[in-house]
Amino acid sequence: MAEQVEEPSVRPSDPWRGPKFLTAKHNGSHTWQVIAGSATLGLAVAAGAVLAAGPWDNGQRKAERALAAAADRTGGAHHGRTTPEGPRPAPSAPAVLPALTAGKAAQDPAGLRAALTPLVDAPGLGKKLAASVVDTATGEQLYGHGATTPMTPASTIKIATTTAALSVLGPDHRIATTAALSPDSRTLTLVGGGDPTLAKADLRAMAAEAAHALREDGEDGENPAGPVRLTYDVSRYTGPGLHPISPNENIAPVTALMIDEGRLDGSDRGPADRTDDPAGDAARAFAEALEKAGVQVAGAPREARAADEARTVATHRSAPLSALAERTLTNSDNDLAEALARQTAIAKGEKASFAGARRAVTNELKKLQLPVGGAHFADGSGLDRKDRVTPALLTALLARAADPDRPGLRPVLTGLPIAGFSGTLDGRYERDAAGTGLVRAKTGTLRGVNSLAGTVVDRQGRLLAFAFLASGSTSAAGAEPALDALATALTGV
Repeated sequence: MAEQVEEPSVRPSDPWRGPKFLTAKHNGSHTWQVIAGSATLGLAVAAGAVLAAGPWDNGQRKAERALAAAADRTGGAHHGRTTPEGPRPAPSAPAVLPALTAGKAAQDPAGLRAALTPLVDAPGLGKKLAASVVDTATGEQLYGHGATTPMTPASTIKIATTTAALSVLGPDHRIATTAALSPDSRTLTLVGGGDPTLAKADLRAMAAEAAHALREDGEDGENPAGPVRLTYDVSRYTGPGLHPISPNENIAPVTALMIDEGRLDGSDRGPADRTDDPAGDAARAFAEALEKAGVQVAGAPREARAADEARTVATHRSAPLSALAERTLTNSDNDLAEALARQTAIAKGEKASFAGARRAVTNELKKLQLPVGGAHFADGSGLDRKDRVTPALLTALLARAADPDRPGLRPVLTGLPIAGFSGTLDGRYERDAAGTGLVRAKTGTLRGVNSLAGTVVDRQGRLLAFAFLASGSTSAAGAEPALDALATALTGV
């Protein structure tokens, strides 16, 4: 029987495809009333987002836009006239939004306890709940309920996976897929780099590059030696490719070469039928693209490592890691999470396997001075029930991502689903719910396990990080509203 896991929304915001424009939704999730009713609170959220998100906002660098604007050295009171020292503030435009914590009173832990205590015993949460709430500006724990208890995190473990990857590789890192040509120009090898988002269109572009290189090697622009043999190299990853819960519609075999995450139905998120041979499928798609580009391919593609002396004739690079991390969190993308864990392992000098990724992620979080005691990263996606994290670790991760001195970690915050609007929280909050648009959190769901970890801005204007991990629940339908109520309570204290 397939493991019960959360089913990501089919309409989350997608940082690769531009903004999601809200339209009327008769079940009450999205209406203009939400936007109008949240305008005042939106100012506070915007203030928090400016400080917490830093230069990152859905994978885009705000700093670059600011630099472009400043380059003209115009504006302000001079209304477009160039000034050597840059624009001066116009008298009619005083500062509107202060810094998030400027002049703000510290949160009262007693008030927080009073708000949360009646909610932690909700029957829907099951047999056990562990919780942590911290002030991200100070790192102070404001509320703890078994905060250092190791719990099964389900998909909230993706917060740890993406933080480690961003810390090691940086937000601008891209995963390369290459095609290597043997010295005699008779064997072309498709070399997987570990990008599960590789698409057929990307292979067509690579085939065109490879065809051009082959024509240059030939006489009079002809393919030099007739048909080429096509091989594919998946040696970048080691160890078992099947996740412990496989075969499963929530994850494809973990391999260094695949297209469209091994999906067979044309979808790009959520559960789907998966191929049992993602690397072979990718190679066959590349062979077809080569034929269309005018290259004859002899026989069927076979697995083989690229020769040491082979030269790269085509390259495709993934979207930057910032976008991959956001997509991992927004859509709860299991395939991407496992890929990022292995990329972290490679960068840390570990084997690109489940075991190597576990060591790499653990060691990187230790390097960030995070409380990893009791943590166990059996996988990068949270599908494995052997995973363990503490609520205190999750809130520490979120606080570190909010650290102004670590802007490269900001995609961990900007990728969190928004209550009632995006990703796995798209349908979780009604239009009139107090937390709609204000709670940003990663969800987690396995059979009997439910979790929620993210951020809110409280009434004092402080950015709080929270983690609520529950186990022993009888149904997600009962646990999720109880978790949402806990997160919503933080917006009103």
